[in-house]
Amino acid sequence: MNYHEMLAVAFAEAQTGFAEGGVPVGAALFNADSTLLGRGRNRRVQDNDPAVHGETDAFRKAGRQTSYRDKILVTTLAPCWYCSGLIRQFNIGSVVVGESVNFAGHLDWLRQAGIKVVELNDAACIELMGRFIQKSPQIWFEDIGEDCC
Repeated sequence: MNYHEMLAVAFAEAQTGFAEGGVPVGAALFNADSTLLGRGRNRRVQDNDPAVHGETDAFRKAGRQTSYRDKILVTTLAPCWYCSGLIRQFNIGSVVVGESVNFAGHLDWLRQAGIKVVELNDAACIELMGRFIQKSPQIWFEDIGEDCC
């Protein structure tokens, strides 16, 4: 299983979101055999819907699964509380994170729950998110639930 190839699917979603003027977080949900089940991106700005984070979009597009313990959620950015809660609620077995430099997320909380967390420290993910935060700080802070500037 190649985590970098899986991340490429999520990163393509993040790039699309950035081009649309949204928060560039992409995600994809895979079976244990690397079969893609669903992919998505943060569309909070595009859809005027605060619940459409990259991870939730990919999760919903994957459809119902009888179990998530053998699933792999790949995301370009460390998950926020909302998405971390989804991961724990459904016991998603593994999370592959493109980067946690621009936002550390809640990876220790996921690890404490027995979830396998793989951090790739991907330079392209770090650069894209950094560029977005610099360009649109007010949208970024809104996305993570903090007051801006």
